[in-house]
Amino acid sequence: MDAPSPDLIPPNVAAWFRSRGWAPHPHQVAMVEAAERGESALLIAPTGGGKTLAGFLPSLIELAERPRDGLHTLYISPLKALAVDIQRNLEQPIAEMRLPIRAETRTGDTPEAKRRRQRSHPPHMLMTTPESLALLLSYTDADRLFRGVRCVIVDELHALAGTKRGDLLALGLARLARLAPAARRVGLSATVAEPDRLLAWLSRRGRYDSAPDAPNAHDVRLVLGRSGARAEVEILASKQRVPWAGHMALHAMTEIYERIRRRRTTLLFVNTRAQAELVFQALWRVNDDTLPIALHHGSLAVEQRRKVEAAMARGELRAVVATSSLDLGIDWAAVDLVVQIGAPKGSSRLVQRIGRANHRLDEPSRALLVPANRFEVLECRAALEAVNDRTLDGEAPRPGGLDVLAQHLLGMACAAPFVPDALYEEIVCAAPYAAMTRDEFDDVLDFVATGGYALGAYDRFQRLRLREDGRIAVSGPAVARQYRMNVGTITQEALLRVRLNRGPVLGEVEEYFIQGLTQGDTFLFAGQLLKFLGVREMEAQVAKGGSGDPKVPAYAGGRLPLTTHLAERVRAMLADPRQWDGLPEDVQEWLRLQRCRSVLPARDGLLVETFPKAGKRFLVAYAFEGRNAHQTLGMLLTRRMERFGLGPLGFVATDYVLAVWSLRSPQEMGADMDSLFDQDMLGDDLEAWMDESSMLRRTFRNVALIAGVIDRRHPGQEKTGRQVTFSSDLIYDVLRKHDPGHVLLRATRADAAGGLTDIRRLSDFLARVRGRIAHKDLDRISPLAVPVILEIGRERVDGSATDELLAAAEAELLAEAMPELTQPKRSGPEQGRLSL
Repeated sequence: MDAPSPDLIPPNVAAWFRSRGWAPHPHQVAMVEAAERGESALLIAPTGGGKTLAGFLPSLIELAERPRDGLHTLYISPLKALAVDIQRNLEQPIAEMRLPIRAETRTGDTPEAKRRRQRSHPPHMLMTTPESLALLLSYTDADRLFRGVRCVIVDELHALAGTKRGDLLALGLARLARLAPAARRVGLSATVAEPDRLLAWLSRRGRYDSAPDAPNAHDVRLVLGRSGARAEVEILASKQRVPWAGHMALHAMTEIYERIRRRRTTLLFVNTRAQAELVFQALWRVNDDTLPIALHHGSLAVEQRRKVEAAMARGELRAVVATSSLDLGIDWAAVDLVVQIGAPKGSSRLVQRIGRANHRLDEPSRALLVPANRFEVLECRAALEAVNDRTLDGEAPRPGGLDVLAQHLLGMACAAPFVPDALYEEIVCAAPYAAMTRDEFDDVLDFVATGGYALGAYDRFQRLRLREDGRIAVSGPAVARQYRMNVGTITQEALLRVRLNRGPVLGEVEEYFIQGLTQGDTFLFAGQLLKFLGVREMEAQVAKGGSGDPKVPAYAGGRLPLTTHLAERVRAMLADPRQWDGLPEDVQEWLRLQRCRSVLPARDGLLVETFPKAGKRFLVAYAFEGRNAHQTLGMLLTRRMERFGLGPLGFVATDYVLAVWSLRSPQEMGADMDSLFDQDMLGDDLEAWMDESSMLRRTFRNVALIAGVIDRRHPGQEKTGRQVTFSSDLIYDVLRKHDPGHVLLRATRADAAGGLTDIRRLSDFLARVRGRIAHKDLDRISPLAVPVILEIGRERVDGSATDELLAAAEAELLAEAMPELTQPKRSGPEQGRLSL
């Protein structure tokens, strides 16, 4: 295809580009050309390449040339902060080009009065989230509000596709296609491993065939921006000894601080909110220059988050410690360094985070990776190589959730009565539901209408009714009100607001964490040391200060999974000593000792070590399949070991390794590794474990919340986590006994097979290592097993365990694993410290 002509850019817009010393990028012009032809488009371009402007440029041109009232462009963001940032950045070109355009945001943080005004007098451009879009589509005036929409922009599309939020958005886009048939779809992304999947997601048909003669081959145009400058990424070569275990990288805080001092503005990413609090405190302890350093994560009060975002936009901060709350799209020109503390868990995620630095296509982004332990050194190296090779992570798409569909059906009934046949045809145009059969649709519809066979006798589940004209309508205004109060797919533990001495709200923490505190306990939150005073009216009352070892709120679901792509690279690195060059010397020595004392894991096989310790027998499997898959493997393996008479006592799983301890070794009972790790554990063992485990109950609770069987929020009140769990457990037991094929149980099993258990990944792993298991029976712990053994018991420390807590256990294990390397030095100030 020939390059698009720059003449597509009108004179006033071209003049604005020149006034800023810019020229439109070819991909920006291509997006204007696609809009001129009425085509939807997926733009994949590197950070700093003007993706957002490219998405909005056709709308700016159209509204400038043909001014009109009403909603013209709908922008969907995965983050509230990104929606606010985009709106703020749009104001400048709108003002400088004197365009008659009003742009606003609408999220869960938008005041109610502004929300009402936006429905009666909508802006030309509305920046919102999937949840707010679902809510707007459920109103009876949705047709009036959306009928004039000409463009729907989905930013950071890769972050939504394949998630339940993405399922909800895809269903919303299918409804928008009926309400606003002239609306184009625009997807924006910088990190895409397989573009065809996102092209299918954007397609109005829910499918995409890249063959040139396919009927929908040109349904969505693929626009590729030119590659930007190669990122400059390094791994911190710490002067301190790399820890064997731990996740906070506290050993490197002084060195990280020195990097902050030498840069204009640094964005420090961590993987969990607990880590954010601890790293922030650690930085302040070494902040001798009192540099302005801030904290940002999703549980802080919106006012605090907005203050941090505004201060960053003004260039007033030297550093911000953040979680994924700032992963996507935020454009802060002052950021000239990104620091990833702890392993990134995926190359696509790392590329996304690196892109927050130096938001210019012609200048390299600069990033520093800080591994927190020795295995993370390997993962950081694997991630660095993936970035240099420009390879990204990609997971196979999964079918849309039945619980999400149930929520959507109820929302559509709230908006207006519908004909089932027409709604089914609409829904299969959403990519996650393109393969849904009519029987599946009818099952979900029956559940929404009546609760299904086992719940049909209860009036509260009668949410839809069949009218005489054959249309399905909501059964009453109370059902619609409850739907709108509980819309969305983000399920988390019940949250309590944290209020400072009946003063300002600092943010929210999970209810179970507060239940574990007694009056006078201290904890770290919002960057402060707080003393717990008690709970009043669903709020945790706190005061500043206190004494004792503080806890840190550890939020459920906060861990990011190690991707298959990085796991493969780590295994390859371990198996090939030629790839060890450049690793820290103590890490290389660790691997050399492992090769001497045992063997190294093979790239495509499985190393299993067994050894005695403290009167128990340990089995350590180096699977490298991520914590979720390892947790499931641990559950199934201990069941099998019990049948073999090994007397398993417990297990611990990390992203890299699984360790099980038992009373007897497999050799004692004649059990071989091939039988222990046979694929058949995914049959009856898996079914029995899932039926018995509390994990299915937890998963069902989330499914029930999304499907609307349980409402967390009611007018004037909110259920506690205990009340929600009690309600969901009752329903779960009823369905298992009387209706095992119920839609909610099917949705629960589908979720359990992914996410928390990662059954597909575990199945692929067991198939890959079949016949390739190397077993080493040792007389003591191996060097490679030291990190996972150090993890035993740390999960119960409420997120407050720091690297220092490992010192005594580390010394004991090292003395056992490598006695000749752990003798005290004979002289000097370091006498008595470990030489490793």
